[in-house]
Amino acid sequence: MQMQIGKLIFTVAAILAGLWLTRVEPKYIAYNTTSGIVPDIINVHLVPHSHDDVGWLKTVDQYFVGANNSIRGACVQNVLDSVIAALLDDKNRKFIYVEMAFFQRWWRQQSETLKTKVKELVNSGQLEFINGGMCMHDEATTHYIDLIDQTTLGHRFIESEFGQKPRVGWQIDPFGHSAVQAYLLGAELGFDSLYFARIDYQDRAKRKDEKALEVIWRGSRSLSSSSQIFTGIFPIHYDPPDGFTFEINDVSPPIQDDDMLFDYNVEERVNDFVAAALLQANVTRTNHIMWTMGTDFRYQYAASWFRQMDKFIHYVNMDGRVNALYSTPSIYTDAKHAANEQWPLKTGDFFPYADRENAYWTGYFTSRPALKRYVREMSGYFLAARQLEFFKGRNSSGPSTDALADALAIAQHHDAVSGTERQHVASDYALRLSIGYKEAEKVVASSLALLTGLRLNMTYEDSIPEFQQCPLLNISYCPPSEANLTDEKSLIIIAYNALGWKRKEVIRIPVSSESLIVLDSAGKEIESQLLPLSNASLRTRTYHVKAHLRRSASSLARYWLAFSVTVPPLGFSTYVVSSAKKTESSSIISTQFTPEENINNTFEVGQGNLKLLYTVDEGKLTRYINKRNSIAAYAEQSYSYYSGYNGTDRVFQASGAYVFRPNATFPIKPEGKVPLTVLSGPILDEVHHQPNTWLHQVTRVYKEKEHAEVEFTIGPIPVDDGFGKEITAQIITSLSTNKTFYTDSNGRDFIKRIRDHRSDWDLEIHQPIAGNYYPINLGIYLEDESMEVSVLVDRAVGGSSLVDGQIELMLHRRLLNDDARGVGEALNEEACVLDNCKGLTIQGKLFMRIDPRGEGAKWRRTFGQEVYSPLLLAFSEEEINKWMGSHITMFSGIDPSYTLPNNIAVITLQELVGGKVLLRLAHLYEVGEDKDYSVLTSVELKKLFPDKKIIKVTEMNLSANQERRKVEKKRLDWKVEGIPEELTVVKGGVVDPVKLVVELAPMEIRTFVIEFDYLKTFAS
Repeated sequence: MQMQIGKLIFTVAAILAGLWLTRVEPKYIAYNTTSGIVPDIINVHLVPHSHDDVGWLKTVDQYFVGANNSIRGACVQNVLDSVIAALLDDKNRKFIYVEMAFFQRWWRQQSETLKTKVKELVNSGQLEFINGGMCMHDEATTHYIDLIDQTTLGHRFIESEFGQKPRVGWQIDPFGHSAVQAYLLGAELGFDSLYFARIDYQDRAKRKDEKALEVIWRGSRSLSSSSQIFTGIFPIHYDPPDGFTFEINDVSPPIQDDDMLFDYNVEERVNDFVAAALLQANVTRTNHIMWTMGTDFRYQYAASWFRQMDKFIHYVNMDGRVNALYSTPSIYTDAKHAANEQWPLKTGDFFPYADRENAYWTGYFTSRPALKRYVREMSGYFLAARQLEFFKGRNSSGPSTDALADALAIAQHHDAVSGTERQHVASDYALRLSIGYKEAEKVVASSLALLTGLRLNMTYEDSIPEFQQCPLLNISYCPPSEANLTDEKSLIIIAYNALGWKRKEVIRIPVSSESLIVLDSAGKEIESQLLPLSNASLRTRTYHVKAHLRRSASSLARYWLAFSVTVPPLGFSTYVVSSAKKTESSSIISTQFTPEENINNTFEVGQGNLKLLYTVDEGKLTRYINKRNSIAAYAEQSYSYYSGYNGTDRVFQASGAYVFRPNATFPIKPEGKVPLTVLSGPILDEVHHQPNTWLHQVTRVYKEKEHAEVEFTIGPIPVDDGFGKEITAQIITSLSTNKTFYTDSNGRDFIKRIRDHRSDWDLEIHQPIAGNYYPINLGIYLEDESMEVSVLVDRAVGGSSLVDGQIELMLHRRLLNDDARGVGEALNEEACVLDNCKGLTIQGKLFMRIDPRGEGAKWRRTFGQEVYSPLLLAFSEEEINKWMGSHITMFSGIDPSYTLPNNIAVITLQELVGGKVLLRLAHLYEVGEDKDYSVLTSVELKKLFPDKKIIKVTEMNLSANQERRKVEKKRLDWKVEGIPEELTVVKGGVVDPVKLVVELAPMEIRTFVIEFDYLKTFAS
């Protein structure tokens, strides 16, 4: 029996072998990939791409060279090498590339021969730059000025090297999408469209049902249809459909079309392709669909992808049921536009984002608060440093602001300032910012040395001053201001104002002596106040100086010295701190006291119009009173924390770097009775409060200001109970706000929020706290019929109004579990001195004000600019009379009789190569936001550049890579469903070449390249 079976097997095998031997020999197949768009059938646009994070699990350089592959086998060099070779093999293939931080690194390493070939690929459209910024920036925790800067850096690189202008926005991975992205970083760049993947899971489901994944997005209420953009949302994610990923280790079955081999599957795979195409076509309008052929760090072996796409295009088009083609988002956008379809209208933004019921990605609005503050601080510093670099003149061989520009650019990445990267990557971003700052610090010092230079006919030896700056001033560490002063040595302070209007504010510096006097630019003594450093400040200073500088502080500050300064627009003033002689008056030492019981059980702080009332027994703020505008309102401020949910996977969702999932709420109350300490003086009052060992607060009321400043120091957050904690502050008022509050979009427009509500769908509420959190970069405010309450912030945070009349802001997070979204690490930051590591302590500020309804915008917009652009302080030493007699003590870069209007900001003043200047002016108000300032406003360029002869002014698009008139001429016109209500849009007119006056309408930003006649400038 066994012998018969064996014979049968042999016979069958022989027959098969005979059949095999009679087949035709395999031959080369020339795949036809020439297809274009075919009318009247579904066109599947295959868009090859690789999503390359500019840092996340590895640093940007590790990702580029393929280092640290124990974390992830990713090498962007391999991607670009491999893709370029594959494109050169077939002229029909296409690829898009996004992150210029990587491409620029790669480009600099290539031979001139290969560069020539790559330029041919770009010019032919095979390789297309999409988005084109240095990174794919975050949209929740970024400031609009940083977004503009990082995009401009990338666009100008592309324009300089390739003469190309990106047409399409490609924000496929950020975790929610802002209104500013749509109109400012989309339409105002000249983009024709914008594409992304992540929106709320409930929103996506509804849009798929209604074929509303592609919309016309009007992000700005003020600019409306003039800055709208066609926006496409991917049906699932930014990967290909299931079964169509072809990296070398991917599991999707390839097309096997050699009939000499087993598993021949052409018909099966074509059927799979057609089925997936029809499925997507059912949720998409018109006969065009896009397949994003790639995902994170793909195409390291590009031939693996292109071989399969070549085959699919060939065989699918032979089948004829649908048409497949190599494409790009630009080609896809043109096809959508040519279809002459009407599209749904979208307004507002796409926050918050949840990918399932209990997973709201609202924790990252606050994650890594120290890094968020560092990025914001460096952003304001960069703006001022570039101005000073312009006033001095760029030196090609000397220090520049370029390193800081590069560091800030990649810090805007959606896994950088967002706080969703691994710890060693966060440290790398901070290191790059520090290196950039050190270089820019030299620019600032040399510029100020030149601008304060000797008066005419003065001859002093060693007269060029050396300026020091104090990047750790926030922790009361500033060696030049703490030095001992003598009769021969005074402290010279230069305060530079990067804003276009004169400002008066109080500065504070740490000092070690109490017998001091302060003189202004004219040599006149001014009032000053000494405030003893608190024990909490000294502890913070001691530990963190060691942590950051690896050494102990060389001197011991005893006081803050506070005094009021007045600084001209785009200019500086000089102040001198000297040791007071015995016969002279000196700085006033603050009165320090602990409030005692009285009849009313209250005490009051504030020397000017603003008064704050506190209870004596509990030390709680109870009343906010402004004598000038007759505001008298109930106001309370408190802290609490959420315990983070301790899940371990997506089913039992944890709070983590991305996701905020609170488990319970606990108020932070004093551990026993903790008395308040009050410091009072002629400049400001302070109220110190420490409810526990890891939370300290100072509330400041300045005599000449009408807002309260709340400085908080939080940490190390205790986690020895096994639970992570998320610390929040509450501002509680009696306003009747009907679930409504307003938060800013990237520091620009304010967007109306309604608790437990979404304007685009009926919200199913699963997380009533996390699901009502929104990103805040500038501030948040409430209003009722009579009043409005505003709170401004010094960095990106998450916040909400969970109860009517109440504002809540999350300030710090320390968590013990990963939230299963890819980073693979708990958000548990530490600061270390040698081997002694403690949970991270952060320090920050909130600013609160209450106004009559309709009057709060003036403060939010004006003071918001001052928060973003604090006075830049530089320090030197000199004998007082010698300095005053030999140096320029006050300077303004604009006409001394001129100041910018209060609703206009200079957001870029930068010298370009060749002496041209890049100027951006921004209107700070929205339509209808303020009765006085929401108006068309003019800026006189001749007075902005009083000592220069302007010969040409060219208006550009936002990223300054093409002329504005050309952008407007080629802008696509889209049809919108229905007849949406729309305000009449007003924009500034063309700049007259003789008058040189720029008009700006509400929310308008205008960008110019200005050329000067330097011969006439120098002659004058």
